[in-house]
This record gives sequence, structure tokens and C-alpha cells, in this order.
Amino acid sequence: MSTYYFLPTRNVFGEGAVQEAGDLMKSLDAKRPMIVTDAFLNESGMAGQIKEILEKAGLEPIIFAGAEPNPTDKNVEAGEKFFKESGCDSLISLGGGSSHDCAKGIGLVVSNGGKIEDYEGVDKSHNKMVPLMAINTTAGTASEITRFCIITDTSRKVKMALIDWRVTPQIAINDPVLMKGMPSSLTAATGMDALTHAIEAYVSTAANPLTDSAALMAITMITKYLPKAVANGDYMKARDQMAYAQYLAGIAFNNASLGYVHAMAHQLGGFYNLPHGVCNAILLPYVEEFNMIGNLNRFRDIANAMGENIEGLSTTEAARKAISAIVQLSNQVEIPSNLKDLGVKPEDFEIMAENAMKDACAATNPRKPTKKQIVGIYKLAYDGSDPLLGRNA
Repeated sequence: MSTYYFLPTRNVFGEGAVQEAGDLMKSLDAKRPMIVTDAFLNESGMAGQIKEILEKAGLEPIIFAGAEPNPTDKNVEAGEKFFKESGCDSLISLGGGSSHDCAKGIGLVVSNGGKIEDYEGVDKSHNKMVPLMAINTTAGTASEITRFCIITDTSRKVKMALIDWRVTPQIAINDPVLMKGMPSSLTAATGMDALTHAIEAYVSTAANPLTDSAALMAITMITKYLPKAVANGDYMKARDQMAYAQYLAGIAFNNASLGYVHAMAHQLGGFYNLPHGVCNAILLPYVEEFNMIGNLNRFRDIANAMGENIEGLSTTEAARKAISAIVQLSNQVEIPSNLKDLGVKPEDFEIMAENAMKDACAATNPRKPTKKQIVGIYKLAYDGSDPLLGRNA
């Protein structure tokens, strides 16, 4: 079976990298780009700063600040209308995963017609997308480099996974200066999201040597630098290293895909509009404890990458160290400890489990759960039980 490797054509890193945005967009033959961002980045002035950089390069940018957290089909519909009415010819996403995914969704519909739900699944588009450059302001989702686009279907209360190589941005910018303003809670949530990407990609049934190397380095870097970035958001080395770490995690999952942490977290986002990174972080130790028997050697490697001393331990003992290390890191950066405190309702577990089994991310999970087992994992995460003591099989 063939192995594919997906990445943007050009990737720009480092302090001040965003200053090159104008010339980079001109290289894509853009003249009137639409900046897709959220209300906060617009009101804070960051979108205006990007607009000025583009104008100095001779472009005519216009701002669409309609990307919401967990972007919806309605956000995409509004963005498509704005794009056409404003006479735009290209897209720039500014923000974290929500802005990037919203821009991808807009680009899909603008370029292919129909509605965003028509593209749920894998490679459903047919036409080349309008030029897209992604400017990242968080260190977590890696949506600025991936072929993944997650949009909430408001009628079904389901997060649709659209996986399509055509939505991969042509250019991605990771400037750690833009990440300085992230509050500690967002830094923690997005960082744990990146850790989830790396771990799920490493234990994925589609993993390969290219994704393995990126995933393990990402795990090591996140373990080292996420607590430092949470403790002091102005510490530029931590910001810079987290930008690279989340990018490496993006390389890994963009090519090896994910697993049931994401499949289950998508349901929590769809039902309750909860922060994606927080949901991933809470579910991660429970899903991976369940997955452990699927590939004990891989979990031993994860423990080692997270700095655990596994010398002299059996493979099973070493694998369990990975789960405890995940919990320790999550506690260290003060992620909420359970789903109950987030307002999740146990009566929704059955339908969320059914939807999780249909999620595209479930296909590469290393262990195939039953619906009952998925409900069991939700219950453990709801209570905040010790993942190494609770059993859901």
C-alpha cells in the first residue's frame, strides 16, 4: 500500500516572520485577500496589524472576523457570502485552529460550490482551492499545516471531519511573537492538544518512520517546554520551541491521522461547544490506557520521550509510565480534571459514542472499541477516575 506525505509548500518560522506575509501572498498572485479571524484578534488590533503589513506590499486586504471557537457551518456560509460580495481572490487565516478551519471551509465552498457538509469525509472536493496562507497565533492545533478541517454541523450537533489535501495551506507562518499574548489557560489547552496529536499519531495504525520521528520529538519538546510557556508567556524560547513542537505534531498526525481521543472530543465540542484542547487533554489518559494493549512497545517509547525512567521495567510497566506522565503534565498545567465540571451530561454518552464510532479519526485507532467501551471511557473521564485503576473493557 502506498504512503502519502502531506505538508504546505512553504513554511516560515521565527520572530518577525509575519513581516513577510505581504510578499508571500503576492507570490501566490493574490491581490485582494480576505483575512479570516475571530472577534478577539480583530478587536485587539492584531488583524489590523496584519492588514497593514499586506497593504504595504500593495495588496487590498479585507477582514472577516466571523470565525467562532469551534467554527460552524453558519460561519462558513457567512464567510463565503462575504468573500464573494467583497470581490476577494484569496484567503489568509489568522489565529488558531478555529480561524484556520473556518478559512479552509470557506475556501472549499467558494472553489467547489454546494454546502460545507457536502465535503465531510476524505478528499470530497474536486477543484483547486483559492490561494490560502495561514498565520498561526497558538501552539497547538497545527491546522495551519494540515489537510484536516473540523466544522460543526449545527443541525446535527456534530463536528464534521473534512480531510482533504486541497485544503492544506500553501504557506504557513509560525511567528512566536504572535503567541505571546495567549493566556496561560489557552497555552495549556493548545499545548495538550499538540501532545494529543503527537501521541495519537505515534500509536496510529498508519504510523510510519517519517511520522514517528516527528511525533517523538514533539512529545519530548512539549513535555519540556509547555510548563515553561504556561508559567511565563513572555519567555520567548518556550514560545518558539512550542511553535516547533506543535508543528512537528502536525506533521505526524497530518500523515498518520489520529484516534479515539479526537473522535470522542469532537462529540463533546459538537454537543456542548467545549474547548477542543481541554476535551482532548481530559480524554487522553483514559483513551490511551484503553489503547495500551494494542501496542505496548509504543507506549514504552512515549514514556521514555516524556522523560520517565523506564530502565529495568517490563514493557507493560514502562507503558503504564506513559499514562502517569500524561496525567502529571496535565495536572502541572492545570487542565480541568473531569468532564463533569465542564457541564457534560451522562445521558448524552450513548449518542456521542455512536457518533464517535463514525468519526473519520477513529479509523486509525490501535484498538477497536465497542460502543459500550466508549461509553465506559466517557464515564471514567466524567468522574475523573484514576486512568490506571479504572477499567472500561
